[in-house]
Amino acid sequence: METESEPYVRLASLRQLHQVMADMNTARSLADTLQSVADGVVGALGYEMAAVNLVRQDGDLVVAAFSGNSAAESLITGRVGSRDSWDRRLNMGEQWGDLVFIPHTEGWVLDDDDVPQWYTDGPAPRFEDEWHPSDRLFAPMYTPGVQGGSSGELLGVISVDRPRNGRRPGAWGREALQMYAFQAAIAISNARLRANMQRALVRLERDQQALRASEESFRQAFEYAPSGMAIAEMGGDQHGRILRTNDALCRLLGRPASAMRRYSFSDLVHPEDIGTLLRTSAEGGRAELRLGRRDGSYVWVSLRNSVVADAADGPRFLLTHVEDIEERKRRELQLAHRASHDSLTGLPNSAELRSRLSSRLCRRQAQPGVLESLDAAYGHPAFEAPTGHGFDFAQGAEAFDGFDHHVHTIAPEDGRDDGTKGLAVLFCDLDGFKSINDRFGHNAGDAVLIEVARRLSRGVRDGDTVARLGGDEFVILADGLGKADAQDLAVRLRNEIIQPIRAEGRAVRVGASFGIGWAHCGMTADEVLKSADERMYVEKRSRPKQHRRAG
Repeated sequence: METESEPYVRLASLRQLHQVMADMNTARSLADTLQSVADGVVGALGYEMAAVNLVRQDGDLVVAAFSGNSAAESLITGRVGSRDSWDRRLNMGEQWGDLVFIPHTEGWVLDDDDVPQWYTDGPAPRFEDEWHPSDRLFAPMYTPGVQGGSSGELLGVISVDRPRNGRRPGAWGREALQMYAFQAAIAISNARLRANMQRALVRLERDQQALRASEESFRQAFEYAPSGMAIAEMGGDQHGRILRTNDALCRLLGRPASAMRRYSFSDLVHPEDIGTLLRTSAEGGRAELRLGRRDGSYVWVSLRNSVVADAADGPRFLLTHVEDIEERKRRELQLAHRASHDSLTGLPNSAELRSRLSSRLCRRQAQPGVLESLDAAYGHPAFEAPTGHGFDFAQGAEAFDGFDHHVHTIAPEDGRDDGTKGLAVLFCDLDGFKSINDRFGHNAGDAVLIEVARRLSRGVRDGDTVARLGGDEFVILADGLGKADAQDLAVRLRNEIIQPIRAEGRAVRVGASFGIGWAHCGMTADEVLKSADERMYVEKRSRPKQHRRAG
């Protein structure tokens, strides 16, 4: 096209332009597409040099491709011109459709701006349409789909220099460059789209590889964890249903994985721990509870829940870590038992006795004057005061203990058996025990204490307490007894104790003195024990010394 006249364009030139556009649209990368655009201007449109200035994300334009002059290419490729300078250029000079032509008579004002530029040397024009070395011609490229381009978003600018025929382009040349810029914009947009898609595919593949690696790591960590792991459903009708378990959990509970999927944790937990499980499941927290084994026994576990959430649907699954703490719990129970029980006999010790006794007693008393003032106001006892007459029962409940939920402990009246059932406290002191220690040694004495503890425990009901207070003193707490019942119990226990006891290879005998006290609210544990102790000494002194051992 460089030597042809405007009215006559050879078919070969059109074929060449078509081939350039085909190459431009089939380039493998964005960089290849940009270079094809620059090369096509020089190879098919007949210009000596062409630069493709591409708009960056910050709005400035960078020289992304150059063709026609290797010296100029190495000098300005990659250099950046500000958007303000480019807007100034595109808004001055002559508008040839979408093209902008700035003649040398006006372009001198742009010599010092920051837009990268290159001029070919040559003589001054000799006739009107001859190209001047300082003439500038720009072909803006706008986003595809916008007709009349200037109203679209600027994608870049093709700048050209010096047509090979030495003349300013005519109507055909201008139309060809404008159409070429339009097609170049489509090719660049498509190349960008392909590049973005390729980057997205690479990122997706990388993410998928990372996800597969993460899933494999999780699978191995889950399957081969030394402690139990489970995944359970969260929410809905199947909340808590076990979906997956690892080998460690199956071994811990003695259940195969196929059977575990038929259960939820609420099916396996000890009935006393169901509330703890529900709180833990709801809060995604931690708890210690008991889970049922296949053989019907229970094992103590530490259970930690993590909620696996979905960004769109919210909590989906419960990841549960189950650690066997049976041995630790056993040690804790042993330590607790040692702290509250006598090491020799295994009976509750003095501290545990006082704790159990105190738990049955309340010390809250009516404030002085409260009952009298209420009786004066209503003419009857306060606990019969009707509602709706200005009496604040909440304050009344704080003033005296008749309105709380404590079941008061009462005692039979002294001197007669009126059928009242109460909490009997039997204080037992062994007779003749010191002489066994002195004659046969402490080992024999310990054997006697152990056997007496066994006989006392055997002689009471389930739920009664037999405790060793210290030395050769024992205490029995027996609830729901009348006076006659308590006395009968003391006789039966004394008869058990006085039977011969084997100690250090010989038979020895001890007697027992019992004092029966009664616990009732308003007393302290020490006061109750002191009362029973005093009654025991009364009973001991009332019996002849020679008969104490024989009972």
